[in-house]
Order: sequence, then C-alpha cells, then structure tokens
Amino acid sequence: MIKKCKKNNLISVSSPLCAVTVAGVLALSVPVGTLTAYATTVDDIQGQIDSINSEISDLEQQKKDAEKAKSEAQSGLSGANSQINSISGAMGDLNAEIEGINLELVSLLTDIDLIESDIRDKEAQIVQTEQEYEEAVAVRDEQYETMKIRIKYMYEQGDATYISIFLEATSSLADALNKADYVEQLYAYDRQMLEQYKQTVQYTQEVWDRLEEEKSELETSKEELEGEQAYLEEVEAQLEEEYENYGVMLAQARQQAAIYTAKINQQTNEIRSLERAEAEKKREAEEKKREKEAEEERIRAEQEAAAAADAGEDAGNDDDDSTSTSSSSSSSSSSSSKSSGSSYSASGSGKGSQIANYALKFVGNPYVSGGTSLTDGADCSGFVQSVYSAFGISLPRTSYSQSTVGTSVSYADAQPGDIIYYGGHVGIYIGNGQIVHASTQRTGIKVSPATYRGIVTIRRVL
Repeated sequence: MIKKCKKNNLISVSSPLCAVTVAGVLALSVPVGTLTAYATTVDDIQGQIDSINSEISDLEQQKKDAEKAKSEAQSGLSGANSQINSISGAMGDLNAEIEGINLELVSLLTDIDLIESDIRDKEAQIVQTEQEYEEAVAVRDEQYETMKIRIKYMYEQGDATYISIFLEATSSLADALNKADYVEQLYAYDRQMLEQYKQTVQYTQEVWDRLEEEKSELETSKEELEGEQAYLEEVEAQLEEEYENYGVMLAQARQQAAIYTAKINQQTNEIRSLERAEAEKKREAEEKKREKEAEEERIRAEQEAAAAADAGEDAGNDDDDSTSTSSSSSSSSSSSSKSSGSSYSASGSGKGSQIANYALKFVGNPYVSGGTSLTDGADCSGFVQSVYSAFGISLPRTSYSQSTVGTSVSYADAQPGDIIYYGGHVGIYIGNGQIVHASTQRTGIKVSPATYRGIVTIRRVL
C-alpha cells in the first residue's frame, strides 16, 4: 500500500507482505534526487574545508618564510649593532687619546712659552753682561798693556830703579826707611796689578761661558719641545683622520641597522597579517566543519523520520522530536564544554615554562619606573631581572644589556622563558604567541601578543 508521510510528505511503501531491510526501506523512502543533493552538499562542504586547510598550509609556509627572513634580519641587526658598539668604542678610545694628546700639547705649549720667556730674559742679561764683558775686556787689555810696559821697563832697567831709589835717599835713616817702604809698595802694587789682571781675565771668561751655556740649554730645550710638539700634532692629525674614517663607518653601520630594523618591522607586520589570515581561515574551517556536521545530522534526522513514517508509526514523529531535542541538547552541551576560562599559563614544560608561569603570577601588579619589585612595582627590565633572579639567574639591569645576554633564537624557535627585546623594552615569552611584561604605568604587568611590536632580538639564557 502506498501512502504519504504526514510529516515529510514523502511517498513510502507499507505492506505486511514486503520483507525488506531497513536499508531497503530508507532507499525507497528517500527520493534519489534528494540523496544526490545531500551528498553533493556534504561533499561540497568537505571540498571547501579541504581548500581552506590548503590555504592554511600555504599561510603557515608563508609565515615560516617571513619568520626566517625576520630571523635573518634580526641576525643582521645584531651584527650591525655589534659593529656600531665596536666602532663607537674605538671612536671613544680615539677621542680619549686625542684629548690626551691635546692636554700634552697644551702642556708643551705652556713649557715652550715659559722657555721663550726665559730665553728673552737671558738674552737681556746677555746684552747687559756683554757691556760688562766689554768693560772687563777693556780693563783687561789696559792692564795688559800697562803690565807689558812695566815688565819691559823693568826688564830693560833691571833692578836699577829700586837701587836708585835707595841711593837717592838722604843720609837720614828715616828717609831710607821711607824709600824702602816705597819700594815695597811698588812691588806690592805690581803684584796686585798682576793678580787683578788675572782675576779680570778669569771673570770675563766665566761670565761669558755661563751665559752662553745657559742660553744654549734654553734653546736646546725649546727645540726639543718644538720637536715633540710637531710629533704630537702629526699623531693628532692621524688620529683625527682615523676618527673621521670611523665616523663614516659608524654612519654606514647605523644606516645598515636602520635597513635591518625596517626589514624586521616589515616582516613583523607581514607575520601579523599572516597570523590574522590564518586565524580567520581556521575560524572559517571550523564553521565549515560545524556546517558539515549539522548537514550530516539533518540528513540522519530526516532519514530516521522517513523510516518511522514509512512504518506507519505516528509515535515516530515524537521520537524524531525527542531525538532532535536530545541532539540539540547534546550539541549545546558539547558547545558549552568547548568554552574555556580567561586565565593564562605557559605552554610546555621545563625551567623556561617554570619561569614563565612564575612571571604570570604577578600580572596586574603595578609598573614603576626604575622599580624592581614584583609586588610593589617594576619597570620592564626590572621585572625580567627580578623574575630570573628568583631562579638564581643574574641578568643586567637595563633592557639593552639584557638584549645581549645568552644566545639569539628566531621567533619560530622561541620557547617559554625566552627574553624578547623590542628596542627599549623587554618581556618574557610564555608560548602560544604571547608575552608577559611590565607594560606601562596605566596597564602595569600584563599579557600581550608577542608580535604587538617589532621584535629586535630573542635571547635564550637557559
């Protein structure tokens, strides 16, 4: 007997003589076109899911390529920063050396000025002494001429002068004694003149020699200082030229660092965009999966309803409703079970995860500039330093210094506990693309996406 199903208005066969299986009943109860439509719909959805999964795989590969390029740029930036530090250090050393040479030159110039002043004074003394010397020479020459005349006279006259003096004396003894005393005076005078002459000659020679020697010493010292001055000026010129060369190298290194920084920012933006696209595709894939499951559930429900209607059991409709209600309740329960809380925890295990989970305990605590207290307040580097200190690991105080510790790793290889440096700011990676960090005075210690800013370097100290 052929009748219509009250609920679905489908044609079905109902006869006690027909011995058919359930599958046979279902096959007869559902139109062929309807089955084809259902199959096509499910296959289409599965095809869409496969296409989305393929797009997700492409996005993941693009993200890996971008992360690799970013890692290379980070490595290049680290090299450029290292070169900048090296050049800056060399320039600092050169600058200190140049300043030292400048101080030496100032001292030398001061010494030269003093020596030139002494030379001028000595030359004035020489001018004055030359007059004394010329006078002494004149006296010497006069004494010499006088001595020559007297010696010549005495040589020519022998002792007659002294004898004649005695012979001319009167017969009185007093007169003879006076003559004898006079002779003695003449003799003493001659001896005195000779001694004075010798002293005059010696004095003039000593004065001349002393002045000449002192002047010569001053001039020699001046020449030596001027020679040292010329040498230092030459060295200073070389150092200044070298300093200028380092300045050019520093400018080039900074330009290269700027290029790498731009690449890092570009790759960071690309990674963010790919992550957003990947997340959107995953959400779309989940929706398609739910759509497929719903479609399959609808097909099963309709097939069960058709089977019940074909058996002529009105209670089947109630069973369908019960099944649908049960299925809806089950689906609602399943959906509810998928929801999760908003608390954070680090992925993975090991010491890095322990550090990350320990850091998460202080989320919500205040940010304090210059602070290092995990409870009362810390800045970004103080927070990282204090967290690591709790595990017996000593880190530098500033964010830049912390960006140089340990070894560099790529973002793709980042693990919980790694330090991420953004240029003037640091945080601790907790996994799943997130960091915990002391952000600002307004937000305090909080969790943020790891790529919320351009990453300069990632350091692993464990």
